[in-house]
Amino acid sequence: MRIFADLHIHSRYSRACSKDLSVATLSTHAAKKGVSLLGTGDFQHPEWIKELKANLTEDGTGILKSSSGMRFMLSTEIANFFSQGGKGRRVHNVLYAPDFETVDQIIDVLGKKGRLDYDGRPIFGMSCLELVELMRSVSEKITIVPAHAWTPWFGVFGSMSGFDSLQEAFGDQTKHIFAIETGLSSDPQMNRRLSALDNIALISNSDAHSYWPWRLGREANVFEFDEERLTYDRLMEAIRTQNQDHFKATVEVDPSYGKYHVDGHRACGVSYEPAETRKLGKRCPKCGKELTIGVLHRVDELADRPDGPYPKDAIPFHKIIPLSEIITAAIGANQPFSKKVWEIYSKLQNVFGSEFAILLETPREELAKHVDETIADLIIRNRQGNITVRPGFDGVYGVPIFDPSKPPPEPEPDVVTRGPPKKQRSLTEFSKDSS
Repeated sequence: MRIFADLHIHSRYSRACSKDLSVATLSTHAAKKGVSLLGTGDFQHPEWIKELKANLTEDGTGILKSSSGMRFMLSTEIANFFSQGGKGRRVHNVLYAPDFETVDQIIDVLGKKGRLDYDGRPIFGMSCLELVELMRSVSEKITIVPAHAWTPWFGVFGSMSGFDSLQEAFGDQTKHIFAIETGLSSDPQMNRRLSALDNIALISNSDAHSYWPWRLGREANVFEFDEERLTYDRLMEAIRTQNQDHFKATVEVDPSYGKYHVDGHRACGVSYEPAETRKLGKRCPKCGKELTIGVLHRVDELADRPDGPYPKDAIPFHKIIPLSEIITAAIGANQPFSKKVWEIYSKLQNVFGSEFAILLETPREELAKHVDETIADLIIRNRQGNITVRPGFDGVYGVPIFDPSKPPPEPEPDVVTRGPPKKQRSLTEFSKDSS
């Protein structure tokens, strides 16, 4: 059984998240995407954990199920804000737990450190090392993964408040860190430039703040398990050992699509590759302020290998742009949540089963039976990695360039929670009409 797993998302109780997020909506839209295992997100929030307990069933495997059969794994994200080495540090870490009993214990110990009710991603004034020690005092089965490891502001390697190594961040607890999350602005090939990460698994997740398909599952992990053998313990072991019998691949967006791939200054609208930034003394030539140093530059600083071929024995990855954006460009729509885009998306999903099936597997001739050739061609170009992206910088998403002969559109603001206007039918309604 092949499993697409998006193991880092958020609930409606996290800031800047869709208020329509629920177990039901996540289950419905994950299935349409092709995701069959979701992280719950935010399990320590008092209201969200009530909803999780009311809507998810445990069976002792550590893989919970909703009433529709969608699988979930208990997860949350913790913000660690602290001082170390004479510098303020801000690092996000994802936690995974095997069962509600363990989550209750985590809630108890975190509740003694600070409030849990004000945000789904709570802030604690403890170091990364202290977080690992605290979690392991609860259960050795709790897994800690540095979130979006390279993001400037909140990544463990981030240029603004991160570290130069996992050892520096986690000290003697580094031995318990066996994976990092690459984040949207880096991909496995970039990470494998660091020999220090050779024994660290690279996982990819969406960090979605809504259930819309251009957010949920935009990055994911691909596993292979017999259904009866899928457990929390076996999945974590597959990640830890990078066992390709079970951990088959990751799904990535082009790292240029991420909001922090190259250096830049959003207010002045300027962006630069690392070499240009160094010539500028890391300052914006328009206003003189410091540029936000992006992920590509940070990888360059820490890497001990040149950019080269991807290691043959490393876990493969697929680089794709969400289907909604492909359709939007093909038909000349302004937004991925327009009525026409949803109609085409729903038609394809209804025929082929899921977005991942469409993007990764369906032959062009089959696609062309249901959509015009422009869309079919773009889907194949996407699958082959033949779509370039104008790099994102300083919080601005990268812009896919589908037609090099035309100027690329201006990047859209990061409205992650927005979906189709209320007066338009939902994807579910379109699907019903198509069936």
